[in-house]
Amino acid sequence: MGKATVLLSDGECIGLCLDGHLEAYEELVARYEVPLISHLSGRLADGDLAEEAAHEAFVRAYFALDTLRKRESFFPWLAGIADHIAKDELRHRKRQHEMDGNLAAADASTSRPDRDLERAVADLAEPYREVVLMRFFGGMQCDAIAKTLGLSLGTITKRLSRAYTMLRESLERPEKAEADKEARE
Repeated sequence: MGKATVLLSDGECIGLCLDGHLEAYEELVARYEVPLISHLSGRLADGDLAEEAAHEAFVRAYFALDTLRKRESFFPWLAGIADHIAKDELRHRKRQHEMDGNLAAADASTSRPDRDLERAVADLAEPYREVVLMRFFGGMQCDAIAKTLGLSLGTITKRLSRAYTMLRESLERPEKAEADKEARE
């Protein structure tokens, strides 16, 4: 018979981490690394930069854990830190592109279909983005997401359903606009 694993909540992991158990933070990194990188890929349109920004966010979060008021809200808090890092990177990149005179070329080179999905996910409101990232980019089951976030399974499935609808609508808009433009010409 195999060893049973216990899924600790974010709050439990943070409590252990603050008590000096580094492996508890490693659990949080393992849980949220892929969803956070996916989220940042949508913001930054560059996988390598997204990975670098995610690692920076985990480091900053680790050193600020004692300031987190609501321990069960670790992932939204972490995503907020990551968003600040991404904004700084985007400002830096924009200045760099303007100096190089290549801003238009850089924008044109980032319009791939998977980038459209990443951007659509990044543009979702936080509760919807959070469950999509955890479910599809983090590979978590709905019941594990519910336990991690301290919400009911019904709330999680409802948020996922609404997120699907919003993503579908967001991704269809550019296609409809292009079709309307062609019809007018």
